[in-house]
Amino acid sequence: QVQLVESGGGLVQAGGSLRLSCTASGRTFTSYSMAWFRQAPGKEREFVATIRWSTGATSHADSVKGRFTISRDNAKNTVYLQMISLKPEDTAVYYCAADRSGLLTPRRYEYDYWGQGTQVTVSS
Repeated sequence: QVQLVESGGGLVQAGGSLRLSCTASGRTFTSYSMAWFRQAPGKEREFVATIRWSTGATSHADSVKGRFTISRDNAKNTVYLQMISLKPEDTAVYYCAADRSGLLTPRRYEYDYWGQGTQVTVSS
């Protein structure tokens, strides 16, 4: 079955950087798109960024443009989220997701598979 395993979360000071990883297994993901979402306490899960595995095309939420970058390594079946200039409001659990249709969509209900999440905490 499909497994998405996130790693790389942690505690960082405002202005710092982190790189999250999501390793996918269980099938060939060439036709998929992958995404990062995040959920802060008491808030809905929100879109962060998405990438089409086949072409590398990406889309980022306005709130993270210029600070976060999604990328992938086909050989490692891994998607990354490089985060710089982190702010306390970036504090959340970050989830990796996979969409079989390969669309670059921000709508979470379009995604078929989810990881367990990794906590990112940004202190002021």
